[in-house]
Amino acid sequence: MHRQKITPFLWFDKEAGEAAKFYTSVFKDAKILSTQTMTDTPSGTVEIVDIELFGQRFTLMSAGPLFKFTEAISLVVDCEDQEEVDAYWGKLSAVPESEQCGWLKDKYGLSWQIVPKRLGELLSDPDREKAGRATQAMLKMKKLVIADLEKAAAGE
Repeated sequence: MHRQKITPFLWFDKEAGEAAKFYTSVFKDAKILSTQTMTDTPSGTVEIVDIELFGQRFTLMSAGPLFKFTEAISLVVDCEDQEEVDAYWGKLSAVPESEQCGWLKDKYGLSWQIVPKRLGELLSDPDREKAGRATQAMLKMKKLVIADLEKAAAGE
């Protein structure tokens, strides 16, 4: 089995185990790989949970309130269609005031980008005016709506 060379490592206050269960319930073909508990660390008891989402391994750690997530890092979910966008948005979005341009925050403060593949097609259209209209429409949205992006691109 090939071991992943780079693994995102996510620091939680106390919620690594809870977050692991949540994330593996949100994404199909997801699983918890392992859980470790370490005691007598500078942070007290530390829980480390390895999960896999779509074949990508992540390590989640509960080690106290020292660090918080910021928008400087986000996880991008490539979606096939509006149904998939709507499903992930509904499960992950927990901070409505942080929603913009397909970005959201979950209940742990982790930022996600829920992006339909159609967005990339519209933004890379050789007709730069069409692409520009799609971009302007995207900038006004919270959750991305493919039909509205397409209408804007078409000049409707």
